[in-house]
Amino acid sequence: MKKQPTFKTLCLASVLGTALALGNQAVAADDLASLEAAAKKEGEVNSVGMPDAWANWKGTWADLAKTYGIKHMDTDMSSAQEVAKFAAEKDNASADIGDVGAAFGPIAAAQGVTQPYKPTTWAQIPEWAKDADGHWMLAYTGSIAFIINKQLVKEADAPKTWKDLETGTYKVAIGDVSTAAQAANGVLAAAIAFKGDESNLAPGLALFTKLAQQGRLSMANPTIQTLEKGEIDVGVVWDFNGLSYRDQIDPKRFDVLIPADGSVISGYTTLINKYAKHPNAAKLAREYILSDAGQINLAAGYARPIRADHVKLPPDVAAKLLPAEQYKGVKPITDAAAWEKSSKALPQQWNEQVITEMKQ
Repeated sequence: MKKQPTFKTLCLASVLGTALALGNQAVAADDLASLEAAAKKEGEVNSVGMPDAWANWKGTWADLAKTYGIKHMDTDMSSAQEVAKFAAEKDNASADIGDVGAAFGPIAAAQGVTQPYKPTTWAQIPEWAKDADGHWMLAYTGSIAFIINKQLVKEADAPKTWKDLETGTYKVAIGDVSTAAQAANGVLAAAIAFKGDESNLAPGLALFTKLAQQGRLSMANPTIQTLEKGEIDVGVVWDFNGLSYRDQIDPKRFDVLIPADGSVISGYTTLINKYAKHPNAAKLAREYILSDAGQINLAAGYARPIRADHVKLPPDVAAKLLPAEQYKGVKPITDAAAWEKSSKALPQQWNEQVITEMKQ
């Protein structure tokens, strides 16, 4: 299933030259007005993995309905399920657009189940965060962060870096690396801090092995429920999850920060179904999501916009996110093949190196 967190307005400019499908008739368009007209005629867009409460998608769907009269329906599911659905249904497609983790963008494009569309803000999306042909592009990012329960961890002992974790007295919770992408990326983030990378997770595994040997690795999953119950001292989470959890429980009770010695940045991308029944509405949705207004909507749901350096966020929205300076040490995944291989091997390595130390 998807995730957790919670956007508004519109400001769209002329669109790049694009071939649009309007019913069975191919329409050449070189401006946004043509896309809008085609999308209005379709009248609806059906999504997967874009529920109202996640990244404030509710605001996006409300804006599209108010401005263009486009109706919307979502079916929540995981990234893998979304790609499988596109491939299985083909011409009987029930979904037009989906939102998947960064690793699934290239997978879906390679399977031939997506169609390209470059929004007008294409040039402001970092090269590492998009497919050259426009099949996928991150709309928002997530970076691995610490969430610290200030009632359980003294301010003087609170970790600011991965290195700090080695000498603390508190317990650290990362979750199940065999099932949770957040936990696996947490290991990668720790590896990056200790000079590892996508192909070398050994430094990250070494850190958690040390915590296990010290009896300081918690088996609890850092969720809003375990945090609220006081079961987590320090949790390793995506920044958007940590910020959302903090504000939902009690902003004064928790600190959220990006470890200063390094972290990993990833994110989520829309996929437009190659077989979409409403392709223009899906393209207009992507156009909106990457516009200033759409990016502000995402930020209102705790998701850091991919165009954060180009969009001025309202003060109340900016206050929901971490300061930009905290992201100086984050590193994107640049070797997807190496990360795929390492992440597949990680569960066994985790059990053999880390979990076994907890049982001694």
